[in-house]
Amino acid sequence: MAKDTTSEHLRDELKSLADTLEEVLNSSSDKSKEELGKLRSKAERALKDSRYRLGETSDAIAQQTREAAARADEYVRDNPWTGVGIGAAVGLVLGVLLSRR
Repeated sequence: MAKDTTSEHLRDELKSLADTLEEVLNSSSDKSKEELGKLRSKAERALKDSRYRLGETSDAIAQQTREAAARADEYVRDNPWTGVGIGAAVGLVLGVLLSRR
């Protein structure tokens, strides 16, 4: 799953959950007990589905992170001096940025 697709999926999932919960909150004052029970069930299902899908999304993100770390490790092993140079440059930039505070 591509990073953009994962982010898009996560946004859609959170929006769907927010819309369902907003519907429950907005309509709770003028609904009967039976209708409130149905809305509550709908919200619980949406929350359960969102948790499941977000779990899948976090697994995909973790896998992408592991793959990126493996590629970076391989690159540094193949090009150690380039890796040292990049590390020094990043350290220098961070040092400059932190010293400005």
